[in-house]
Amino acid sequence: MKIGVYGGTFNPPHLGHLTAARAVFELLKLDKLLLVPAGLPPHKALPAGSPTAEQRLEMTRLAAEQMGLGDRVEVLDLELRREGKSYTSDTLTQIKGLYPEAELWLLMGTDMFLTLQTWHAPEEILAQAGIAAFGRTEEDTEELFSVQRDYLYRTYPAARIFTLTIPGVVDISSTELREQLSADRGANLLPPAVYGYILREGLYH
Repeated sequence: MKIGVYGGTFNPPHLGHLTAARAVFELLKLDKLLLVPAGLPPHKALPAGSPTAEQRLEMTRLAAEQMGLGDRVEVLDLELRREGKSYTSDTLTQIKGLYPEAELWLLMGTDMFLTLQTWHAPEEILAQAGIAAFGRTEEDTEELFSVQRDYLYRTYPAARIFTLTIPGVVDISSTELREQLSADRGANLLPPAVYGYILREGLYH
């Protein structure tokens, strides 16, 4: 079984996340996709006024339901239940315990891919999972990926890396989207069920 693991703060989960994840799912012929909302992300603090962990989890569940993958996509609350910072190496260890025979692939965008060597225990991450990195804009070219890919192969010889640029991907950062939502814009960048939840809960205003 091939399983994709896609983590993030999902604050909120938007169409950029979903289109990228769906493209990787199909290109790598994954059997299952796991979405993992971060508890305490080690690289960045959650902005003041962010939704609660439970609200981010619910938005991610609603987004997953709209991917059209049925039971092949699942949302895990591993990091939200775990105390301390949400280290990817710990999350992969837990998922490996749930699916000991599975081949894991860790999905990430350009910024994460280019800084992977600075993460907590990168050697453990690369030993436990392949890396599926996607360019979120047309400017994220193969030339940019190739330098980092070569570096990672030299530094971690056992690494498995798959990179792709996704034409037409919805190019929006969560920060920009939160700003739009605070001005009553941005509905077109969200799955309808997520936008409805944001309105009902009065989030980002």
